[in-house]
Amino acid sequence: MSQIFALLDCNNFFVSCERVFNPSLRNKPVVVLSNNDGCVISRSNEAKALGIPMGAPYFKCREIFERERIFVYSANFVLYGDISGRVMQTASEFTSELEIYSIDEAFLIWDGTHQNCLNNAQIVRERVKRDTGMPVSIGVAPTKTLAKAANYIAKKKSIDGVFCLLDEKTIEEWLGKTPVGEIWGIGHSKADFLKRHGILTALQLRDMPDAWIKQNLTVISLKTVWELRGIPCISPQDNRDDKKAITTSRTFAKEATNIDELYEPIAAYIANASEKLRSQRSVCGYVQVYLMTNRFKKETYYANSAGIDLTPPTAYTPDLINAAHKLVKSIYKEGCGYKKAGVILSNLQSQLSSQDFLFDESYQRSKKQKLMDVVDSWNNRHNTSKMFLAAEGMAQDWYNQAHKSKRFTTRWDELLEIICD
Repeated sequence: MSQIFALLDCNNFFVSCERVFNPSLRNKPVVVLSNNDGCVISRSNEAKALGIPMGAPYFKCREIFERERIFVYSANFVLYGDISGRVMQTASEFTSELEIYSIDEAFLIWDGTHQNCLNNAQIVRERVKRDTGMPVSIGVAPTKTLAKAANYIAKKKSIDGVFCLLDEKTIEEWLGKTPVGEIWGIGHSKADFLKRHGILTALQLRDMPDAWIKQNLTVISLKTVWELRGIPCISPQDNRDDKKAITTSRTFAKEATNIDELYEPIAAYIANASEKLRSQRSVCGYVQVYLMTNRFKKETYYANSAGIDLTPPTAYTPDLINAAHKLVKSIYKEGCGYKKAGVILSNLQSQLSSQDFLFDESYQRSKKQKLMDVVDSWNNRHNTSKMFLAAEGMAQDWYNQAHKSKRFTTRWDELLEIICD
């Protein structure tokens, strides 16, 4: 019995989360800013129509935001994570196998024939909207790559937010209209390369010989081509892109004028980076910390960095924080007002391939790994009451989050209030 893949994708996810609890934002231009109010990471369709680009720096766009009356929100990832969990929980009721791809995307895998797929997808979409308030688009196809293409069509062309690519005629017709750069797994560099060779559409890519794909692209690209031909062959591991280095940095809301004001944000950055490190089952062999003052104050500008090798490599957050704090102490300069700091974890290697050391306990299979596994398991299941180290601080007031909404679903003291006259 063949499998059918339905890709569920939340529309303008972060903006839609804000609209769930503030219906007055519907049909209004809305943007959500990144951590520390740095740049635009989510836009409503109305904001897109006004020409607001993704990734636009906030400080450069303030004037147009005010002129066009665009509503601006700081990222509220606790709220977004909880709503994502509710969307995925609702979707899981319609399949025995749900593969979560990102915070706002998941594949529903159905066994059976092509019959009733359109109807089933419409039911899922309506139920998610009813139970969570989130608008979603769903693309249905015999492979994940085609389901991604179907979802792209559902967002751009479909009236009801659902589109199926199930018969050969429909597949050929729409792949011929889909730009090659919109295909899952074909990034900007590959798309530019293909365009230089006259391959402009997904249909043209699908019909290229295997030998040419092998010679000019990658094995994963060949799997993408097979998927466009209706042959399922992409596994979750194929979509995993392990990082070679992990960086976390922020600009402070106000200048840090003593070393104690730097310890907490550095600890929080290390905790964030080490969580990503463990999620790809890696350990870190080198930690680097950098500090800088306001670069626009040229007469007092100061920037410096320092790093340290870790033997054995580790993903244990307390050890990484201790190393980072020593580095902060080594490069801290009295009398400076620090505006930005960051950490970089590099020399990454798999936990499984990490070698044992004679006098030092390796991270793999240690008590430290077991403790971190417990912490990560808890935090992945809970979007509130997360476990964290005291070194990270409680207030974390070094962030710029001037436009942040309440955490309506995870804090009793921030529940939505409805006032009836």
